[in-house]
Order: sequence, then C-alpha cells, then structure tokens
Amino acid sequence: MKLVLAMLLALGTVNIGTTGIPTKILIHPPIQKSIKDTVAIVMLDHPKTEQEIKQLLAPYKDIKLRRVYQKAIDGFSIQGPPSAIARLEAQTQNRQQTQIQHVSPVTEYRVETEESVKIIGGEEARGFFSKKNERLTGRGVTVGVIDTGVDYTHPDLARNYAGGHDLVDNDQDPMETLMQGRATIHGTHVAGIIAANGKIKGVAPEAKIVAYRALGPGGGGTTEQVLAAIDQAIKDKVDIMNLSLGNSINGPDLPISQALDRAVENGIVAVAASGNSGPNVWTVGSPGTSAKAISVGASTPTMEIPQLLIEGMQNLLRVQPMEGSGDWSLDRTLPIVDGGIGQPNELENVQGKIVLMKRGELTFSEKAKNAHEAGAKAVVVANNLKGTFIGNLDAPAAIPIGSITKSEGEFLRKKLKNTSLTARLKVNEEIDQLADFSSRGPVTDTWDIKPDLVAPGVAINSTIPGGYLSLQGTSMAAPHVAGACALIKQAHPDWTPEQIKAALMNTAKPLTKEPGEPSSTSLGETTRKPIRIDPIGGINKGKTQLTPGPYYRTYEQGAGRIQVDDAIQTESLVMPGSIRFGKFSSLKNVHKAQLKVENISAKPRRYTFDIPQHIDGLEWRFPLAFTLDPEESRDIIVELAVDPQIFKGKIHDGFLTLHAGSQSIHIPFLYVLEEPGYPRVMGFDFAEGDEPGTYQYEVYVPGGAEEFGIALFNPDDYRFVGFLDTSTDVKKGLIRKSFKAEDLPFEGTYRAKVFAKKAGKEDFIETMISIYKN
Repeated sequence: MKLVLAMLLALGTVNIGTTGIPTKILIHPPIQKSIKDTVAIVMLDHPKTEQEIKQLLAPYKDIKLRRVYQKAIDGFSIQGPPSAIARLEAQTQNRQQTQIQHVSPVTEYRVETEESVKIIGGEEARGFFSKKNERLTGRGVTVGVIDTGVDYTHPDLARNYAGGHDLVDNDQDPMETLMQGRATIHGTHVAGIIAANGKIKGVAPEAKIVAYRALGPGGGGTTEQVLAAIDQAIKDKVDIMNLSLGNSINGPDLPISQALDRAVENGIVAVAASGNSGPNVWTVGSPGTSAKAISVGASTPTMEIPQLLIEGMQNLLRVQPMEGSGDWSLDRTLPIVDGGIGQPNELENVQGKIVLMKRGELTFSEKAKNAHEAGAKAVVVANNLKGTFIGNLDAPAAIPIGSITKSEGEFLRKKLKNTSLTARLKVNEEIDQLADFSSRGPVTDTWDIKPDLVAPGVAINSTIPGGYLSLQGTSMAAPHVAGACALIKQAHPDWTPEQIKAALMNTAKPLTKEPGEPSSTSLGETTRKPIRIDPIGGINKGKTQLTPGPYYRTYEQGAGRIQVDDAIQTESLVMPGSIRFGKFSSLKNVHKAQLKVENISAKPRRYTFDIPQHIDGLEWRFPLAFTLDPEESRDIIVELAVDPQIFKGKIHDGFLTLHAGSQSIHIPFLYVLEEPGYPRVMGFDFAEGDEPGTYQYEVYVPGGAEEFGIALFNPDDYRFVGFLDTSTDVKKGLIRKSFKAEDLPFEGTYRAKVFAKKAGKEDFIETMISIYKN
C-alpha cells in the first residue's frame, strides 16, 4: 500500500493573527509534547579539512558526510536520522570544542518562472566604449548561470558558452533536462537574456556563459546542490553569478543567502531573483534575502494593455493580455456573453462575441481554441482567486485572450443574468509598472530593503531549447541585471561588487503607480504626499526620476528600475545604495546610518542633501554641503531623530536625495517604530520523501515559536481530526521533518492549519492536504 500525497491550492491566503481567521474558526486542542534520514547543512565558524570534518563526525555513527564546501560557506552537508542530527546540533552550544555555528535542514529551491534591453538603456550602452576602446557588449566578462542547465547547442548561445558543471548528476555536462514530461527550459531562457548573440541579442551579447546545473528534472533542486554550484562558481572565479531560483522563505540566515554574501566577499557580483509571490509584503524569499547580493524584482516593459468600455459602466475594465494571445484589435462594439469554463457545450451562442470564462479545469490554450472554433472574437478569463494574474498559453492563440480579477468576473456574470452587455475596445500603453507577482520585502529580522532593484520581467522573449519563447517572472528580471553588471564590469574592470551594485541603485528610476492601482498589503503606512524630483541635467537630463502620483514603497521596488546607461556613466557613488535605520529602541531615539560618498569623476564635485518633507515626530540631520576632489571619498553620517510620542506611524520609508554636481542620487530608506505583524510562520511545503513510503514537510519560523503544530480538520464541518506534528520551544529558522506512511492519518482530504504561537499570539497558514491510497 502506497500513500500519494498532493498539496492542493490553498483555499485561503496566509492568515495573520486573530484578525485573519476565516469564517469558520479552526480550533485545535493544546499540543502534547516523533524516522527517517534527513539531509542538513552544517555551518562552521572556521574552515576545516575533510579529514577534520570526518573526525568531528566520528562519534555520530549514523551520520554520513555528503559534500564539503570550501568557498561558498565554511561547512558541509550530512545525512542521517533526525535524532542523530539533533545531537550534533546540540553541540552548537559548545563552539570552542566543535566550532559548529549552526545546523540547517536542506530546503528545496525551484526556478522562478528585445524591447526590455532598450528600456534599461542596453542599446545606448552598446554605443559606449571601454578603456580598451571596445564597444560595451560584455566582452571579457564571465557570467555563471546557476539554474536548470543551458542548451549550449542553441545557435544564439553556442559562441558564448564557456563550459560548465552538472551538480545534479555530478558531471561536466550542464545540458538542460531532456526527459519527456520533466524537460526544462529555464536556464537557457535566462542565459539568452544575459548573452544571446544571434537572432536575438541579450543585454551583454559577448559575455561568456558558464552553466551550473543545480536544478534537475522539473526544475527542482536542493540547498545542497545550489550550494555546490555556488561553491564551484567561486572556485571558477566567475565575475558575476545569476540565480533565478528561490523559495518562499523570508529570512536572512539561510545557507544560500549566506553563501551569496560570501561570493560577494570573494569579488563576485551575485544577482538573485526576489521571487514570484507578490503582491503582498513579506514575500521576498531566499536567496533574494541575501544582504550583499543584488535582489531583483520584476517590472513591465512597454505593453499595450486592452481596456473594455462596457455599456452602462463608468470605469474601463483593464484586461491583462496572456502570453501567446492574438492581437487585441477589435474594431467595433461587441456583445459580451458568459461562456462558463469554456467547454464546447457552453459556447453554442458566442459567434462574433467576447466570451467571459472562469479560470480552471481547462488550460488557457484549450479555452481559446474552443472559443475560436465556436466563432468568438475574444476571451476574457476571470481569476478564481483574489488579485490579478498573467497567463501563459501553450501555443499561440488565433484570437485575443486576457485575464481580469475574480471580483470583476463576478460583477459581469451577475450583470449578464439580468441584462445584455456590449463592450468597445481601447488600447492603452503601459510601461514601468511593478509586476503583480513580484515579491515584496522587507526582510524579516534585519529589516533590509529587498528587492534592491527591479528590471523588466513580463513578456520577455528569449532562447529555449529548439527555439524561442516569451516568459515572465523575477527569473526574467534578474538576468537583465546580471547582463547590466557585465556591461558595467567591462567599462570599469576595477570596480568592486559593492561599487557595481551602488552604480545601479544610485541611478535607478523610482517607479510610480498608475492612477487607481491598489497598494500591496500595508506595513502600517505613514501618510505622505506625492513628490516630484525634476531632472537637473547631467546623466539624468530628460529623465524624471520621481513623477507625480503615488509611488511604490521602497520595500516593493528598492531603488527602482535599472538604467544601465546612466550607471555606466555615473560620476559619483553612494554606498550602500539603501539605508535601513532599524527598529525603534526605548534606549535611544536617534538612529544613525553611515554612507560612503565617492567622487569617481575627473573634476571636483559638490554634494548637498535635500531636506525631506516634514513629518511630525521625525527630525533629519544631514552633513553640511561638502566638496570632493577627483577619486576622493568621504564617510558621512545621516541621522534620524524620532519622538515616539508624536510620530504615530509604525513604519516610515521613502527616498533621500543627494545632489552630486548636476546628478541627483536617490537613496531609499526604511525606519520601523513598531514591529508590524509579519508572518510568524511561512514557506510551508509537503511532499514525498527521498525514499518510497516516506513523506516530509518543511516550514520557516522566522522568530521561533513557543508552540508549533500542524492541525488537521474535516473540510466539511471543520471538526478537529488530529495533529500531523507538534513541537514546543522551537528555535527560529527552518523546520523539516520526515514521516513513514504508517505515521500519517487515514486517506481523505483534510484542511490543515500550520500554526506558530509566541507571546500569546498565533499566526497560521491554512491549506489543504489530500491523502490517497494506491
């Protein structure tokens, strides 16, 4: 008898505290105070040889050494029973004897799935020349792509391929997975955005690509494999590494995030996708939480967005075109009809009309095909969950197809029951909007502003094995930044990773929202008026950095959308590129941030700060105006004094402006008065174990928990069934446990409540688990 477990889509969102409890409360009894080998990463305070590590593990007969990491981290991976690993972990209390820093369970990482080059200034950059009098194309720069592999036979990539490593099969052939049903294309798409040099051109078309296959069939891989890839890339001394992969764990202390910090310390520019779990805050995931890497969110390139003017409705209905959609070019007013989910028998009266469909059951391509064959002119698919989405078609559609929100679909469906509706098409051009799926920060515990930057990540055409395809995701945004870093590295070969990151952040374009666009989940916002910073000349001449209207928060977009041409030509650098003042402490009400200002031009530069808009209870203190000679730098202090009796906001963020001659540098900042309620439990996943008949879960508890548990309920009447697992006095970090089949409940579908309690507060994730017997 074999159990097959399938995680169903969460019926609700992440519910935070008692205010987010669903209609029926899931009440579980108090938890009582559970065995399969597991894999873990052991971090050391200092490097050890393999022989020293084996001696360290000698007392633990059940633990097997798997990999030793020499560059990415000081540590190694092990495999053994949870009880044995727990005994080893207990030795972290005696570091003088063992030098063990901490033990972290292995988690899973997955892929985060030519106009964009022009938007970020890539075409202009190709008109610039390096110190060797060569056009800036990335020549002489090596980019490591840690992903699903690369199709190095692709005609647009073959000339740029410079070898690689397969950390899944442990050989030197990093070809994409070709297995039918589990084939991958992701790494080839990422590599093409960076350095395609054929039918399409990447951002840095002459950069060298070294491929590291860390994600195997289906696009999945483990911490162990990704760490091995980072370790190898450091040994190979690549100039830049791109990681378009991640998980949903928002924490700064995971091994992958720390390994990227180590890569930067070794002189490598590390670029990581922030994740595709937006639009809510706290959704940025590792390795996008790495402090020293460049974490990248996704913005939109220039897109033609169809809007429907529906008779009797005052506001236009925005439709998000799907990838592979036919052109939205309807030239007349057309009726709208309800087409159910798009089955042929539901489309008997759709000829010459716009069809409204529900999302689900059929693929988008099947919906479009059925509608086209029935004579429809267009398809609008309403989401089945809250929020918007961007769909991908399996094959190009003959008619236009796009998406709307669930509430918009319900509104139209209700109207259609009582009356007929007609719609006329209007097409609006949009650019530089934050993609709805792009993960937001800040980072739990450290309050780092992440992502650092955004770049185009929607409808990005690039290489795949056997051809080309448009995809979207922060996975597509990150390689734009990696390619931009290659251009900067060619132009300024002596620049450090910190200087390259600063150049991109200092010259980024802060993005504003379209009128009426909703905000992401609030952290407790300070009311601020829209501001405008006008161009003053120099490298920003003709470019308005901050336009009228509401703008995205710093923890949503970082410094803004990259402008690589400006970054290459910048004449001043401010490091770090963003400021976090941390959290209010009763012991002090003055918070200081140190910045390094560097004049990299050939002329003296005068530097002055703008005074931010006044907020009651906040007082800024800036250095007086100063001048730097060429190649001179200065450390300065920016202070923020807070009167908590007057300042009423929980959080304050925005941009400071430093004028460097004619250049304006915008520095995002974040200050927290009260710790907002970030999720105390996140990143829950349930899957089959490494061996037949075993299963495992993992979950991240960013602040630890006095009580943790997974309670199961009957989905019909919400009756408590039992606990899948419980723990007390849980340390912060990743929890991972394995089970045998006999330890699991009877077959059926359960509503699961994954909860963590601390200081009288309970946070939880609600999802569904189905258990079937084969």
